[in-house]
Amino acid sequence: MKYTHYYTSLMLCFLFLNVSLGQEIETKKRDSVTQLEEVILRDFAQTKNATGITPSAVITKEIFQNYSPVDMVASINQISGVYILSGALNTNRITIRGVGARTLFSTDKLRMYYNNIPVTNGTGTSTIEAFDLENLNAIEVIKGPKGAAYGANLGGAILLKPNEAVLNTTTLSNSFTVGSFNLIKDNLSFNHKDEKLALGFQYGHMETDGYRENNTFKRDGFLLNTSYQINPKNTIALLVNYIDYTAQIPSSINESDFNEEPTKGAFTWNAAKGFEANKYTLLGLSFSHVFNPRLKNSTSVFYTYLDHYEPRPFNILDEFSNGYGFRSIFTGALDTSKGQAEYTFGAELYKDEYNWGTFVNNYRDNNGNGSLQGSQLSDNKEYRRQFNAFGTFTLPFSDAFSAQVGLNLNKTHYDFRDLFNTGAGNKNAKRSFDVIAMPSLNLSYQLPSGHRFYSNISRGFSNPGLEETLTPDGVINPDIAQETGTNYELGSQLTFLDNKMLLNIAIYQMDIKNLLVAQRIGEDQYIGKNAGQTKHKGLELDLNFNITIAPQLSLRPFVSYTYSDHSFVDFIDEDNNYSGNPLTGVPKHRLNAGLQWQHLTGFYWNTSVQHVGEIPMTDANTLYSNPFSVLYSRLGYKKQLTNRFTLGLDFGVNNVFDTHYAQSVLINASGFGGNAPRYYYPGNARNYYGSLRLKYQL
Repeated sequence: MKYTHYYTSLMLCFLFLNVSLGQEIETKKRDSVTQLEEVILRDFAQTKNATGITPSAVITKEIFQNYSPVDMVASINQISGVYILSGALNTNRITIRGVGARTLFSTDKLRMYYNNIPVTNGTGTSTIEAFDLENLNAIEVIKGPKGAAYGANLGGAILLKPNEAVLNTTTLSNSFTVGSFNLIKDNLSFNHKDEKLALGFQYGHMETDGYRENNTFKRDGFLLNTSYQINPKNTIALLVNYIDYTAQIPSSINESDFNEEPTKGAFTWNAAKGFEANKYTLLGLSFSHVFNPRLKNSTSVFYTYLDHYEPRPFNILDEFSNGYGFRSIFTGALDTSKGQAEYTFGAELYKDEYNWGTFVNNYRDNNGNGSLQGSQLSDNKEYRRQFNAFGTFTLPFSDAFSAQVGLNLNKTHYDFRDLFNTGAGNKNAKRSFDVIAMPSLNLSYQLPSGHRFYSNISRGFSNPGLEETLTPDGVINPDIAQETGTNYELGSQLTFLDNKMLLNIAIYQMDIKNLLVAQRIGEDQYIGKNAGQTKHKGLELDLNFNITIAPQLSLRPFVSYTYSDHSFVDFIDEDNNYSGNPLTGVPKHRLNAGLQWQHLTGFYWNTSVQHVGEIPMTDANTLYSNPFSVLYSRLGYKKQLTNRFTLGLDFGVNNVFDTHYAQSVLINASGFGGNAPRYYYPGNARNYYGSLRLKYQL
């Protein structure tokens, strides 16, 4: 059964070959300019910015092509100011400008959208590992709270954009990848687009044994993304995304094991054969209406469902969530004496019902067979609601200078129910946060030469996570407050050599109050408290250069650098004063650099290096991770063999020099039962992969 998908993929490959090569071979004439435009690896001139006149970061398939089709983390880490600490394929913690670095095992303090539909749950947790990189066309990142229409969270927002077909085409394609650690990945895709109908369907399967003990991962899923233009003014769209994945959990290890046996899993997680099983469904129905050439609306209603089962050494967690809501946004324009003023306004409601219970894990009495569910320990339900109203107005003062004001209003409510203790020990509680207003101001100035300068002042917030809202007794903490902060940013987009070189530079400072701290009081028990203030200062630089060496050869070097000077301003934890210390979990220096080489014949070679500086792992700054550099290389060939059939082959190496490094660290780790604290998640050793991609145009 394990190789069913392998044989299916091979049969599909042979089918493609037989059908396409049986056609009359036609040579499609192109001049060198046309050919190079077809295979351009990066669009230097334009990006779509969800924040309006303030730039956001956009990476596309051309960036994904630097890395393995399994590795979404390395692709996103190429963005300055954004860093993902990845303990495993299913354990990722995204930080943007240091926000979220203190979260222990997941991503929070930002909002994530899939095709403009929110996929962040009711307490702010996002799981990027639930999505297949090969189903994405682009990832856009809003750094900081300047995205009024996307929640104004302190960390910002991540917008995942699925694949779309090119107009007036119908294609069937298959991408098949094998690699180290028994990696098998297959993605089958059908796309069609005409003047009325756009239809995309993708099915994906992936499995790997992983680098470490107790590290297998298996995922199946499909994506349906379709829209139909009823008439020139009305369009309806449907999105269905289903993911079913099971992942073992090796967990973190102590320093001795990290240095001597990095493939080792944590002892108790190995003994319990700990894992998580997830079934995730996203349904979205959207309707767009054009009132007139200057006013249109897009409204979506959506439903999400997550069924999660996770046996851990300390207990077994069984949970499910039902979420639903709507998002509606109006965009319009007004004439002014200086040009066209643009505006947006809308609202977003997300509600979910979270049900979770814990059970005794009798793995010690299961004859080495792993986890065994025992008696129930808890049964809880929580109703969570977030409402956002937002608007922006962009006013041109001249052809070169414009200003944009924005406002986001948020109202958050939690309603906790204890279904296990129904008598005097019942712990039902509610918490409704006050309405919070997050204004923003953006200024943009563009010189005749094309150089652009901008500034931003914006206010943002972060809600406490689930553990942070509860007291040690398991009831909602009435004293916990939302984090709030103000972002100040100056930046420029500079173009040189007829737009062949693009240089983006940004400097920022973000002051955050009511810092949320998760304090560990047991092996799997945390409480939250507001412990002080942090100051996030930094510089971000992105340089992209397009060099034409010859009519048939182009080179595209790139550099991305992040300097993070993040520190505690006022942080007292019990009897410890950490004020002035660097912020835990954030490297001060990060550098990504590489070269994309493209030849007219269809050959390409992409290589990149990612350097991460040392990371403070304790609030007292007594322990740091070691800095490291990891080199990636990918060599490929893409050729249109007939007028209908395209063949792609590539081979890649991750961690070329077999660097020993920590791909993620657990901050402020504690040891239990006399054991050493487990700080480290080892990165993969050198590993290889190869892909065969076939595309047939019907």
